[in-house]
Amino acid sequence: MLNKRFGIDIDGTVTSPSTFIPYLNKSFNLSLTLEDITEYDLVPIVKVPEQELADWFLKNEAEIYENAPLAEQAKDVLVNWGKEHELVFISARHDALLDVTKKWFSNHEIAYNHIDLIGSHNKIEAAKTYDIDVFFEDKHDNACDISEECNIPVLLFDTPYNRLPTPKNVVRVYNWAEANDWIQSWLKIQ
Repeated sequence: MLNKRFGIDIDGTVTSPSTFIPYLNKSFNLSLTLEDITEYDLVPIVKVPEQELADWFLKNEAEIYENAPLAEQAKDVLVNWGKEHELVFISARHDALLDVTKKWFSNHEIAYNHIDLIGSHNKIEAAKTYDIDVFFEDKHDNACDISEECNIPVLLFDTPYNRLPTPKNVVRVYNWAEANDWIQSWLKIQ
């Protein structure tokens, strides 16, 4: 029997938050680093019209997701958690990317119980549907909304684009080892 149900965002959480940067730099002749990405909306950073960036994203997203590097320590932590807990990956990716996503998980040898590509950043209903006990996210407003609406802890993976203040139930972590330490402490009081 699996112990807890973890809801886990994929992009910027399981994958490196800098995944998009080399593609943006090459396509738009930029020299961005992760520290330059100080907000989730890339339009003001890339300085192109919203539709142009949206078109670029649709054209390149499958390749980007297929080649996305893992966040440091994510694999070891997720493999260990998967032995005792249910891992439900909930992503804003649209469902046409399901095959690419499953192939990526297979290539990186990360097991999952469910992958739900909801095509939206609003993950509250998915978190409720799967009866998630704790959520892992990199998008600030998602973390805050999920925490408050579902009354569950959310671990927010720190990035330059999510450094606004957080409510009590949102815990900022800086890497997967720290997330694992928090989970181990949390499990002792459940």
